[in-house]
Amino acid sequence: MPLMHSLARMEAMAAGRAQPLTTVLHRHLSRQPLVLVPLTTAGEVGAPLGAMLGTDRDHPLLLTVPQPKDRDLRFTFLSDLAEALLPHLESALEETEQVREDAEVCTDAPQLLVPNAPGAEFVRLLGRSMRFRRTAEEDPQTPYPSPARVPLLGRWLTHYGERARVPGSSLLLSMTEVLTRHWATGQSSLEDQHLGALLAWLRAGPEGGGDTAALEVETARDEHGQLRTPPSGPSTDPAFDNRVLAPAVDRYDADLPGSAERVHQLLGGQLRPVWDAMWESVDLLRRLPEGERIASRWESDRWSYTAHRDRLRAGEPPQPRRDDAVTAARKLSVRERDQARLQAQEALDDPLVMAERRLAGEAFVAEVTDSWMTYSQGRRPMPRPVLALSTEDTPQWAPGARAYRVLPSGAAQPAEFLAPEDEPADGSADESAGAPGAPGELRLRLTGGMGRAKEPAPGSVPEVGDRVCWTLFEHAPRGGPSLPEPEDTPWTHGGPPQSGTPLPEPRTAERHGTGGQSGEAGRTGGTGPPGVTDPVAHSTLPDPVTAEDLL
Repeated sequence: MPLMHSLARMEAMAAGRAQPLTTVLHRHLSRQPLVLVPLTTAGEVGAPLGAMLGTDRDHPLLLTVPQPKDRDLRFTFLSDLAEALLPHLESALEETEQVREDAEVCTDAPQLLVPNAPGAEFVRLLGRSMRFRRTAEEDPQTPYPSPARVPLLGRWLTHYGERARVPGSSLLLSMTEVLTRHWATGQSSLEDQHLGALLAWLRAGPEGGGDTAALEVETARDEHGQLRTPPSGPSTDPAFDNRVLAPAVDRYDADLPGSAERVHQLLGGQLRPVWDAMWESVDLLRRLPEGERIASRWESDRWSYTAHRDRLRAGEPPQPRRDDAVTAARKLSVRERDQARLQAQEALDDPLVMAERRLAGEAFVAEVTDSWMTYSQGRRPMPRPVLALSTEDTPQWAPGARAYRVLPSGAAQPAEFLAPEDEPADGSADESAGAPGAPGELRLRLTGGMGRAKEPAPGSVPEVGDRVCWTLFEHAPRGGPSLPEPEDTPWTHGGPPQSGTPLPEPRTAERHGTGGQSGEAGRTGGTGPPGVTDPVAHSTLPDPVTAEDLL
C-alpha cells in the first residue's frame, strides 16, 4: 500500500470519516449502467440463489431460485437472467464509427456494476459454467439441454469477467473497489468489501462517527437475530441461511401453498438494501469530475467489446477453459502494460495522485533557474537545451536517467539527467556538456518534443522562472516484445513439435551426479528411446523413478 494511502487511512480513523485519495474520477461511469446484485448458495460455488438487476433504480428485476438443488429451476433462472441481461449487453452492437478503411469500433459499450470483488468473480464463474452448455438444437441427445440463450450469455459474462482483470477497464466494475480507489476509510481492506460499512464512512460528516456507524452496519441484529443491514453478497449471512432461508426452502420441498413466493420475498429483502446502496454509490461517484485520460481507457474497452462481437458473428467457439502458453503470456504482458499506463495516467490527471509519486521519488516539481542551448553532434546538429532546476523534492534520479513532462499539446517531452561534473574542460557546449550549477541543483537536457527545425518550437522549452512537474516514469508505457503464434511455439510450450527436434532422454541413475542433480548428459538431451515415434506422446510419458528421486 502506498504511504499516502496509509496516511489517509490513519487520518480517516482519527477523524471518523473517509478521506479523499483523488480529486477526479478515474473510472468511466456510463450514463445508464446495469446494476447486478447476485446471491449464491452457501456451500456450493457458483450455484445461483437469486439476483436483482436493472438500469432503473426504482424498478429492479428480482430473479430467485426457490430450490437451488433443482437443476430445472436453476436452468429457468439462467434463462430468465439471459433474457434480462442480453438486451443490455447487445444494445451497442450496431452503432459503430469507422476508424480506418478496414476497421470499425462500437461507439459505446454496455457497463455492468456489481457490489464487490467477490461479485465480479461470481460473474466470471457464472460465465464459465454457462458458455459450454449444449442446447437441444445443437445436440438433441444431450442430457439436461440448456435454454438457447444461456451459452451466449455465458460467453458475454466470461468476456466481461476477464476484462475486469485488466487494470483500468470499466466494462465490469466492483463498486467497493471503485470507492476505495477514490476514498480511504479507517477500516481494513477486507471490511471495505462490505458496501454498507464502506458507505457508513462516506456518509459521516465533519463530526465523524464513521467507525461507529460502520460497526453498527456490520453487526447490528434485530430481535430475531438477523442482520439489520444484509451483507453485500454474493454470500448470505449464515444466520439467515439457517434460521430463515432453510425452513422456507423446506416448505417449498413440501409443496406448501405460497412457499415459492415466500422464498422470493425473503431473497428480495436481502438484495434490496444492497441495490439501494449501489445507486447511492453511483451518485457519490458522479459528483467527481472525470479525469482527462479516462476516454482513452474507455476506448480500449470499446475495442475489446467490438472484438468479442466480431468473434461471435464469425462463429468462433467459446473461450477455452485454459489459455495456451502464448495467450497467457500475451494477457500477462497486456495487463502489465495497462497497469503501468493506468498508474501514469492517474498521476497526470490528478495532483493528489501525483503527490504520491513525488513522495516516492518518482516525480518532482522544480523551478527553472537557468537554461542554455547545446546541440547534438552529427551530420545534422539538433537543439538540446540544458535546464538548471531547483526543487525541494527528492527524486530518485541517476545520471543518464530519463525524465518526462507534459507539453501544452498533451504529448510527453523526454529529457535526461546530467551529472554535476558533465562539463567540458574548455567550457564549450557539445553533446555531453552542461553548465555548472549550484550545490544541490538538478540539470536536465531536453532530448525531444521541440520539432525538427534548428531552433526549438515556441513553447517547447520552459522559460526561466517556470515551475514544471517532471516524472521519472513514461507517460505512455509500451508493451513487451512480440510473441510467436501458438502454432509456432515449441512443443514444450504447447505448440506442435518440430520435425527432427531431439527429445530428452529418460533419466537413469548413471545420469545423476552428487546430490541427485543431473549431469551433462541430462542437460544435452537425446533422440528418445527406441520404438517411440510420436514425440508428443513421448513428451507426456513420466520419467522412470530412480533412487535419487526419493528423499
